[in-house]
Amino acid sequence: METVSFGDRDVAPEEKGGLVRAVFGSVAPHYDLMNDLMSGGLHRVWKDVLLDRLNPQPGQTLADVAGGTGDIAHGFIRRAGMRPARGRNEASAFIIDVNHAMLEAGQGRDEEEGLTESVTRVCGDAEALPLPDASVDTYTIGFGIRNVTYRDRALKEAFRVLKRGGRFACLEFSRPITPLIEAAYNTYSDAVIPRLGGAVAGDADSYKYLIESIRRFPPQEAFAAEVQAAGFSRVNVENLTAGVVAIHSGWKI
Repeated sequence: METVSFGDRDVAPEEKGGLVRAVFGSVAPHYDLMNDLMSGGLHRVWKDVLLDRLNPQPGQTLADVAGGTGDIAHGFIRRAGMRPARGRNEASAFIIDVNHAMLEAGQGRDEEEGLTESVTRVCGDAEALPLPDASVDTYTIGFGIRNVTYRDRALKEAFRVLKRGGRFACLEFSRPITPLIEAAYNTYSDAVIPRLGGAVAGDADSYKYLIESIRRFPPQEAFAAEVQAAGFSRVNVENLTAGVVAIHSGWKI
C-alpha cells in the first residue's frame, strides 16, 4: 500500500490532507505570534530576503500558495507600490491556502493594511490550483511545500500557472550546513518548540508534527532536483541562517 509522510509516521495519501488541515486549523489563531516566538522574529527577515530576490514590480500578479495570514503577499504588494507605476496598476496577489481558518485569520490584516482590493483569498489545494494556465507572474510558497501530499504535483501546478518568464520561489526549512549547527538546531526544536506550542497555542502535538515534517523534508540538492524536474530553468538554492532555511528558485522559460 502506498504511503506518504506525516511527521514521523507514514499515512495513506488520502489521509494526509485532512491531517494537515486539522493541524493548521488548530494553530491558525496563534500562527503569527508563534512564528515570532519560535524564530525569534527571524521569519520576517527570511521573508524580506525572499522579497528582495523577487524584486516585485507594479502590475505584477502573485500566487502566494499556502499563503496563510499573508506576510509574503502583503510584502510583495507594498514593495511593488514603492516604485513608479508608469501607467500600470499596482501589483495584486492571490493568497491560496487549503485551510479556511488560516485564510480567515489573515483577512483582518488585509483590511487593516488597506489591501482588500489588491488581495484575493482563495481556499485551494497546491496540487490543483484554482487558477488558469499562465495567469501569474510570480509564484511563492513559504513554509508550505513540505505539507503537501505530492510535491511533484504541486511543483507542476506552479509551472502551469506561471507565465513564460515567470518566477518560482520556495522558502522552506532545510538542512543546516554543519553537523554542529544541525545538532544545536535539533536540540532547540525538540526542547523548546512543542513547549511553546503547548503554552501559547494549547497544542504541543501540532508543533511536534511541524518539527518532524521539517526533518523528513529532502535536503537542498534533492529538492532542487525536484524543482528542475518540474520544468523550471536556472534553478538556484540560497541558504539562509546557515541552512536552517533555504530559498529554492527557478524560472519558467
